[in-house]
Amino acid sequence: MRALIDRYIDAYNRMDVDAMLNTMHSEVIFENYTAGVLSVRTVGAPELRHLAESSRGLFSARRQTITHYSEAEGVARTQIHFQGTFAVDLPNGIRAGQSIALDGRSEYRERNGLLIYIADYSD
Repeated sequence: MRALIDRYIDAYNRMDVDAMLNTMHSEVIFENYTAGVLSVRTVGAPELRHLAESSRGLFSARRQTITHYSEAEGVARTQIHFQGTFAVDLPNGIRAGQSIALDGRSEYRERNGLLIYIADYSD
């Protein structure tokens, strides 16, 4: 599963939505948790495509780096470091050109050689 996750993250870092989706099952579920609260959930590749395409314009550059990887019982878990530079001004006061860095974790599952579940967690 590590090679599949590496392909997904590489595509994510390049903001290549088609390549990201090429690593995913058509029934993929994506969840994002912030401070333990589910903030985003998509079901199916079309919903995830919409989310990815609508959010890629937020950053002029972004990079996820895996800092730790483990896999057990069909579940891969990663610790990640995220760095990004905002491309637009946001309503919360963040301005274009501002950078962000944070650490988080992700969980992955696969079906038929493709990612079927991705969950991102940050505080």
